[in-house]
Amino acid sequence: MELRHLRYFVTVAHEGHVTRAAEKLHMQQPPLSQQIRALEREIGAPLLLRHPRGVSLTDAGRSFLADAEAILASVERATVKARRTARGETGRIAVGFTTSAPFHPLVARAIREFRRERPDVSFALEENSSGDLLAALREERLDIAFIRSGLTDPQGLAMHPLLQEEMAAALPTRHRLARRPTLTLKDLAAEDFILYRRADGRGLYDAIIAACSAAGFNPHVSQEAPRIVSTLNLVAAGLGITIVPASLSRLPLEGVTYRPLSGRPALKVPLNLAYRHDEASAATLAFIDQVRHLA
Repeated sequence: MELRHLRYFVTVAHEGHVTRAAEKLHMQQPPLSQQIRALEREIGAPLLLRHPRGVSLTDAGRSFLADAEAILASVERATVKARRTARGETGRIAVGFTTSAPFHPLVARAIREFRRERPDVSFALEENSSGDLLAALREERLDIAFIRSGLTDPQGLAMHPLLQEEMAAALPTRHRLARRPTLTLKDLAAEDFILYRRADGRGLYDAIIAACSAAGFNPHVSQEAPRIVSTLNLVAAGLGITIVPASLSRLPLEGVTYRPLSGRPALKVPLNLAYRHDEASAATLAFIDQVRHLA
């Protein structure tokens, strides 16, 4: 039994006449009658009652018609879904990001606009360290990742630089430097630094240490935290200062004041998009293009 046999029978049942059904199917009446009889033999029961001016369904025919229509509808849905998936209009994209990445408006905007254009594509989001995100990409648990560091070991991964983001100082609200509208790195030389620990945020950590060194001092790192938001909580507690991507200054936190950093050396951190070289999902490739376009 083939799908065409189901289509033949459903058309005959709807038309109530073999000749009219043959015309609709663009075939001759005798071959159509032969196919219907072969279908009845395979089933082992008559599906149609033949009349001088048409046909009607037997009880077996009515039962078979309902199931045949359901099968054909299911095949049509499967076909449409496969075509939409091939065009990237449906599917699932697993997105990873480091702790600081989702605060940049580019990330939220990219997901929001992509979902508006392709509402049947779902997103699964995961926050983790850069190393864990890259491992998840290689193991195909993630499709793309927004990270701050570069690729030290590509191993099948590609990296696209999206932007360079300026950094800001985060100070306790009553800190003496909080009264200034802007700060330089040298202004922070005597302060206790609270940093996002290097094992989890190598890109941010290394950029801050290198910039301070270029400004003529080695920062005194008094605390390290597992999450960048945790560093801000420690700042609010008055335990020191930290430096964060400027987009985090949109995060209101009682007891924390943000100040832009000016002067030389300029301190900026990258936001990069990592993905597999051999990525084949149409939805994921379309999202990658969307992110690169917006950036």
